[in-house]
Amino acid sequence: MNNSEVLQKGEAAKAAAKQLALAPAKVKNYALEKMAEALDKNAKVILQANSLDLEAGEKKERSKALLDRLALDGKRIQGMVDGLKVVRSLADPVGEILAEWKRPNGLKIRKVRVPLGVIGIIYEARPNVTVDSAALCLKAGNAVILRGGSDAINSNREITRVISEAADKAGLPAGCIQLIEDTSRETAAELMRARDFIDVLIPRGGKGLIQSVIKDATIPVIETGEGNCHAYVEKTADLKMAVEIAYNAKVSRPSVCNAIETLLVDDAIAAEFLPLMKKRLDEAGVELRGDEKARKILPVIKAATEEDWGTEFLALILAVKVVSGVEQAIAHINKYGTKHSETIITKDKKAAKQFQDEIDAAAVYANASTRFTDGFEFGFGAEIGISTQKLHARGPMGLNELTSYKYLIEGNGQVRTA
Repeated sequence: MNNSEVLQKGEAAKAAAKQLALAPAKVKNYALEKMAEALDKNAKVILQANSLDLEAGEKKERSKALLDRLALDGKRIQGMVDGLKVVRSLADPVGEILAEWKRPNGLKIRKVRVPLGVIGIIYEARPNVTVDSAALCLKAGNAVILRGGSDAINSNREITRVISEAADKAGLPAGCIQLIEDTSRETAAELMRARDFIDVLIPRGGKGLIQSVIKDATIPVIETGEGNCHAYVEKTADLKMAVEIAYNAKVSRPSVCNAIETLLVDDAIAAEFLPLMKKRLDEAGVELRGDEKARKILPVIKAATEEDWGTEFLALILAVKVVSGVEQAIAHINKYGTKHSETIITKDKKAAKQFQDEIDAAAVYANASTRFTDGFEFGFGAEIGISTQKLHARGPMGLNELTSYKYLIEGNGQVRTA
């Protein structure tokens, strides 16, 4: 155990975090600039490593959804480069004064933003998470220990080598960005219990991964990722708009957590709307699974099961249910949703307000696609994940969500007498 990879890298990260917490913004920004340059310069090498992962994934007969999340190309690498540049351009949150006041006894109190310390990230098949996580943790003054899945090990190893070397050369402490290369379950379990080194653990991936981390970790966990998202087409909706929003929310990238998995349609417009929606979804080869009312209108579609309402398909599959009004839609979503992202398409402002007030989710839309639940789209730069819980962060997690705070109190000899 004393020679384990987790222990060695944990000790290095803890030491790095102490120095990184004090690093000036200009030094962190310079490191991010050099990391972006290094990624761009080494794109060919990274793509070669990614091709090994894709080849292995195909041999293991991994799903199309997983392979899509795993795959890199020039555009996706450029997206990582751009993400680093955006994070560099953002204000440094460390040291921000959140509040200040003076007590009657003369004590001056300031509430100041500080780094969390060492952040552990456990994720699955998305190599871009390696860059996004490193960039945000670093800018917020945190050291990061990354633990990706075995499916992306070659990509993650190469990306981490490139960006960590760039950060080191830019003057940041060694150990501020590290990857656990042993992808065994035993190492993952050890990481989840490394309380001496890691301050918070963030899992990014499917339901199985998230629940495993929540169950087994002895470190504080921020739940992210799982997205059983819904679109509700209310009876006053512009049907053309509704078709395009639902199509985008399902089809633009079905393998991500902010894609919808269930379409709810008001029974007053279902007979008119569903054939229009099916025609549009047929263009992308989406498989529909409907309840009894939906199948009366669309007899050719499959019957939905109880399990379908709670499933994050991450594929071109969409469950369809006909509901009687906004109350029934809200009840269904609050029962089966994962508190991620939900949308209503409506012309009725009262219905929109009721939906947004009563839906329990991190992001609740009116007349827009759920696909916008993303740190970049929200103006945060890259994101470290989308939190579906209420403590300590909720929704897309940017720089501010990777900090805590402390109180700085100044006196001139005050002592407490009671």
